[in-house]
Amino acid sequence: MNAVATTLKPRKTPVQARSAATVETLHMAAIQVLLQGGLSRCTTTRIAERAGISVGSLYQYYPNRDALLAGVLERHLEGVASAVERACHEHRGQQLSQMGTAFVVAFLAAKLRDPEEARALYSVAEERGGAALAARMRTRIASAVTAMLASAPDARFDDPAMVAKIALGALVGPVQTLLKEPAPARFTARLEKELILLVTAYLQAHQSKAERRSKPAAIARRHQKSKAVAS
Repeated sequence: MNAVATTLKPRKTPVQARSAATVETLHMAAIQVLLQGGLSRCTTTRIAERAGISVGSLYQYYPNRDALLAGVLERHLEGVASAVERACHEHRGQQLSQMGTAFVVAFLAAKLRDPEEARALYSVAEERGGAALAARMRTRIASAVTAMLASAPDARFDDPAMVAKIALGALVGPVQTLLKEPAPARFTARLEKELILLVTAYLQAHQSKAERRSKPAAIARRHQKSKAVAS
């Protein structure tokens, strides 16, 4: 493990309810300070003051500000991955259109639950272990979507893992655009509807392929049956 990764690790993981509540308070305070003054004014002193605890107490959990911000980012991404995993599990065995809709709705609802928070975290993520954390989130989501697609009763995927990754990429791109730069209100308002259309159409294209592959086989079976009856 390199030195940068080590400095982003928390000092300890809260076990007791009181410790967990303290860490939650620190996370909320970090986001508030970040939103109010930006990264340059987001210091451990200001975060501790906003949280109503001493800086020494903060350092019991995190060795520095960046480790705390990495912890906040990890919690955010964990929430997104868990929400999509639940939705995918609940929609296994359902129709392909229902799967696609559930996937999109769950991802957007979790990722954009608090757009300002998501935007603030995105702005600091790259320098604070964000790439590795985001990669872990995408791996978890892709695995959940892959398992869901494999259970579809109305489609057959030659490579459901690839389909899952491409579908996820179709969501990540527009969301990143929304977080990086101001977007018209109509863009945000229509985002969910447009992405549902995009993802479900992509998934249903594989449904059509499965139907086309099954037709020759069905015709051959009928032909063989007809020959058997005639003989």
